[in-house]
Amino acid sequence: MQNALFEPEQIPLAFPVRSAQGREDFMVGSSNAAAVGWIDRWPEWPAPAFILSGPAASGKSHLAAVWQTRSNATTVPAEMLISRSAEDIASVAKTLLIDGADPWIGTREAEETLFHLYNIFKEEQRSMLLTMRSTPSQLDFTIPDLASRVRAAPGTTIMSPCETLLQNIIVKMFADRQIDIGEDVLKYILPRMERSFAAAKDIVTRADAAALSQKRPVTVPLIRDILIDL
Repeated sequence: MQNALFEPEQIPLAFPVRSAQGREDFMVGSSNAAAVGWIDRWPEWPAPAFILSGPAASGKSHLAAVWQTRSNATTVPAEMLISRSAEDIASVAKTLLIDGADPWIGTREAEETLFHLYNIFKEEQRSMLLTMRSTPSQLDFTIPDLASRVRAAPGTTIMSPCETLLQNIIVKMFADRQIDIGEDVLKYILPRMERSFAAAKDIVTRADAAALSQKRPVTVPLIRDILIDL
């Protein structure tokens, strides 16, 4: 008979996380209010492209999804900038979302496609949204004319979250995983974590996995164990 003290830890099953992605689900705070304002302002954008930048897990994809629903845009993988022509990409839909465009800046072939795509959208008075982790001013462009267009395009950066927004985001992230946390858990996490979206996502992911594998509720003792290991 196996000693219960040495029972191996249960491997958690990877259940899909169903994130709420609607406009009403997006948490607005001082760090992202400008970005929300620009999304709500569409189609009254002063240029064919809008640049939404921000760190990982900052809410760029959620806000882009809100705009995508609002504008009936089609998502174009950024790698298509090197595999398809600007004309081919432009034919996909009237409005386009290019998610994660910045890794391709610096690749001449991708920049040429984006340059021609920008000009097509300007001529036809269409809109596209580009998401990036870096701001255009931080990127090294190969084509100066593209650099001037992208850097002059309207855009905004989602900044580090204020405490109220961070609190609401943590609650939502747990709720997306069907986990309700107590106020004591929230009060324990906030003063002890790095003030970033990525850190919040990491803590929630680790807590969910630990709760499943150890068959424990998400309480202060479990969170304490998570934070010690970070």
